[in-house]
Amino acid sequence: MIKFLLNQKVREETQLSPNMTVLNYLRTQVNKTGTKEGCGSGDCGACTVVLGELVNGQLQYRSVNSCLTFVSALHGKQLITVEDLQNTDKSLHPVQQALVEFHGSQCGYCTPGFIMSMFALSKNRPQANKEDILESLAGNLCRCTGYRPIIDAAMSLSTDKPILDQFAELELRTIEKLKSISNEPATLNYENLSSFSPTTTDELAELLLTYPDARLLAGGTDLALEVTQFHREIEQLISVNLVADMKVLEETDSDIIIGANLPISDCYEIISKHYPDFGELLHRFASLQVRNQGTLGGNIANASPIGDAPPLLIALNANITLRRGKKSRTIPIEDYFISYKVTAQQPSEFIEKIIIPMPDNHKEFRAYKLSKRLDDDISAVCGAFNLELDNDVVSSIRIAFGGMAATPKRAAACEQALLGKKWNVTTVKMAMATLENDFEPLSDFRASKEYRSQTAANMLYRFFIEQQNVNNQIETRVTSYV
Repeated sequence: MIKFLLNQKVREETQLSPNMTVLNYLRTQVNKTGTKEGCGSGDCGACTVVLGELVNGQLQYRSVNSCLTFVSALHGKQLITVEDLQNTDKSLHPVQQALVEFHGSQCGYCTPGFIMSMFALSKNRPQANKEDILESLAGNLCRCTGYRPIIDAAMSLSTDKPILDQFAELELRTIEKLKSISNEPATLNYENLSSFSPTTTDELAELLLTYPDARLLAGGTDLALEVTQFHREIEQLISVNLVADMKVLEETDSDIIIGANLPISDCYEIISKHYPDFGELLHRFASLQVRNQGTLGGNIANASPIGDAPPLLIALNANITLRRGKKSRTIPIEDYFISYKVTAQQPSEFIEKIIIPMPDNHKEFRAYKLSKRLDDDISAVCGAFNLELDNDVVSSIRIAFGGMAATPKRAAACEQALLGKKWNVTTVKMAMATLENDFEPLSDFRASKEYRSQTAANMLYRFFIEQQNVNNQIETRVTSYV
């Protein structure tokens, strides 16, 4: 059984398929059809809903794609849809009214998703500026209205005081209801399908020993596509959504420790503080809806050759802790990736945490992402560079790329061409040529192999130019609109 709030009503569900998405649940089980299905893959935002959950005793709202969210993720949370926003006197919510007044809707198909993203923004950042608004709406696609009136509507909601609506009035009651909902492990069984939601890493480890073939579910932003796009059944799911001790975020003198189950949006502040380029890249990581659910652990475990985080983590010499049963082991993240979609993870083993070294003042770290559009897009090439110089001689260098091989991978030959050499244009151009020995990229619809090879080399040269010209920096090298 799973238990959650649908707006203010407690729902208990026992006879649902664990493979059912929240989108289908809303439209087929409770007749809430305001939430629309556009792409079914988390790209358009038409299906955006808001989840409320308790974080350190406080109510926190997150916009998510309901087409990528399995119903098991609702346990212990509040689900808010566009129908729930109307005021108690049946008038429009201020967010809805703003869209009307600024003519922010034409066909209206995308409008519910925009409204829910704006609602979440108004709750989390009532004094939102234009940059905040663009970030919050980057995962919502409109083909009719154009974004100016929608952004104007969002700007009109920016205020010194939070919007006083029924959610604000009922906040204390909502918190009490969520506290009263059992936080015990939740299960769903339907025909031959089952899902489990442990609450601790110990329970998770035991479940994986019992069900070694079960699929682990964190944000589900990639796994859900197997159901929605490929129409496969996942017989056994183990959700880590309730495993709080895998949502740790800790700073020590030597490391940043991030639980594998921590949403990417919760990683931004600490990573950005220590590694600004990494933080900026997270701003370009899919959309806010995806970052609110997707995890750093999931981005690694997915083992995609074009995953954004792994090249940066490899260049930073990060480690991951893997656990099986009661035993844990820590390995360099570069050793985790074996070949295409094959990793060093053993049966019943899972990623427990990611360990990123604190910055070394003697080293300079930079990252570059190349994609067809700024927001909500996967890299064609992603490059990361971690350099240490001693009297203009390269004493330490780590270079990693995504999109250049079957796995995220270090540029070993390129590193050797630089190590111990003078850091100058001659050395760098020689090292650029050695990238052909490190990688044999493929051509696909994102980029040709020739384009990938050339741009990877150009990233190294760009890094050199920027490092040499401290007064002539491209400050938006990760998020540049150019």
